[in-house]
Amino acid sequence: MTEEEVRFEGISFPKQILSPEMLQEVREEFTFKEEDVLILTFPKSGTNWMVEIICLILSKGDTKWIQSVPNWDRSPWLESISGYENLKNKEGPRLISSHLPIQLFPKAFFKSKAKMIYVIRNPRDIIVSGYFFWKSTNLFKRPESLEQYFEWFTQGNVPYGSWFDHIRGWLPMRDKENVLILSYEELKRDTRSAVEKICQFLGKKLEPEELSSVVENSSFQVMKENNMSNFSLLKGLHLEDTGCLLRKGIPGDWKNYFTVAQAEAFDKLFQEKMADLPQELFPWQ
Repeated sequence: MTEEEVRFEGISFPKQILSPEMLQEVREEFTFKEEDVLILTFPKSGTNWMVEIICLILSKGDTKWIQSVPNWDRSPWLESISGYENLKNKEGPRLISSHLPIQLFPKAFFKSKAKMIYVIRNPRDIIVSGYFFWKSTNLFKRPESLEQYFEWFTQGNVPYGSWFDHIRGWLPMRDKENVLILSYEELKRDTRSAVEKICQFLGKKLEPEELSSVVENSSFQVMKENNMSNFSLLKGLHLEDTGCLLRKGIPGDWKNYFTVAQAEAFDKLFQEKMADLPQELFPWQ
């Protein structure tokens, strides 16, 4: 197990799955097709849930694809070495996942018509989810405690850098026709309506029973039991036997872990960093 990381333009990344040379090539050389669909998030914001939803939308609620192909092959990671090679050679429309901040994203995207869905989540829940995930993998240095990870996160010393910078980079894209901003909390509160919004954005029409299948088969419990979606295939490789990708999936779980002092400190930091942005963008407030 290694605790090494790689840094590129001041941001930390998991060393085992990417390299600075790869990140540079992705930014400068990757091109998009108009029919590509991108899922972009800060880590632990609901990426794999969105992958599952879109895979089910594209297959009109049929579960064969999500039950037979690992999610990282259905929606390869743009910045990973294996995902990049997969995407370069992939025929037809591509579903693409990424955590990249805007300044490292392929330049070609900003002149393309490819569609992007950006999922945001309460950063307090991201801290708790990230702590439990990163301490069970060999992809990044392991936090010794939630207190330590809280400090790393607030200082931007976590994989993919500062959450605040990530959000501030991508949110100005929200008025673009080919960008849809969704929150994890919105998805949880009314999954069916959120799926309908995604369908409309992608130009996909589903029959009522197909829509119901998307909602049902992308649920937390169904995903947790699906070996193609729960990362259990990575146990022994990148994930400990006791580790899990899908832990609780409950908005507001941070309240069970933060101390009063941490909650107050984070509120203060959030106001300092984000006060000038419309508060309706953050439905957890």
